[in-house]
Amino acid sequence: MKIYRFASLLLISCLLGAPVYAQNNQPLDIALWENGPAEKNDDTGQSYDESRHIYQPSIRVFLPKEQRTGRAIILCPGGGYTMLAYDHEGYAYADYFNHQGIALIVLKYRMPHGNHRVPLSDVCEAMRVVKAHAGEWGISPDDIGIMGFSAGGHLASTFATHYPTELKPAFQILFYPVISMDSAITHQGSRENLIGKEPDHQLIDYYSNEKQVNNETPRAFIALSDNDYGVPVENSIRYYMALHQHRVPASLHIYPTGGHGWGYNESFRFKQAVHAELADWLRSF
Repeated sequence: MKIYRFASLLLISCLLGAPVYAQNNQPLDIALWENGPAEKNDDTGQSYDESRHIYQPSIRVFLPKEQRTGRAIILCPGGGYTMLAYDHEGYAYADYFNHQGIALIVLKYRMPHGNHRVPLSDVCEAMRVVKAHAGEWGISPDDIGIMGFSAGGHLASTFATHYPTELKPAFQILFYPVISMDSAITHQGSRENLIGKEPDHQLIDYYSNEKQVNNETPRAFIALSDNDYGVPVENSIRYYMALHQHRVPASLHIYPTGGHGWGYNESFRFKQAVHAELADWLRSF
């Protein structure tokens, strides 16, 4: 569904005095940056082409069909800052959250491709759009969280530690996240794709999110597998410890097996466990 279709729904809603929800309970697809993105990368001027990982920055909005709590989550799929695994680390989670009365907004963000500021700028714009339409979508503007998987977890935790004041997320959910740019524990591919092969120390520190936690960082739920050899577990542990030291409420769940990248896959033995624990955590505040 394109932006003009959303505009039509919005006009109808205004005339009828009713909230805008997805037509026939279908998700809304909305392109970001109507007037062009604030941050450019090396893809500027090229056609969007997902086969080349040139993504149009956009959101897909899944609204609960019945019960609506007012809570929403903006989700950043993983992919090593080189592509987006937006199915099993994105759209597949719609029913899980919707059944809890939570709106899910899956973000297609642009790859850095020469500008490390691009992914974060897309997250900020997604939050602006969701807040702007919160009333129409039955969302509380102060109850919008950020979620991410792997490199998307790095992006989510970057937003959670570098957010503009007016865009602060209410909470963060991180599954097997990249957190640090420290060469001793980082995921090297994500680091190189985001900040290059020879980044300066200031940039390394800026994107080592365990160093950016403070008392205002939003509460966190972190889940990963002990045998994750793609992204070292130290990423999550260091982040949890930083949150704990700043007295930010945090919940860390490490499962014995599963490796990396399980997302919503049925092959993950602890799928039901992590989903039950996440649901309990979401009901705790």
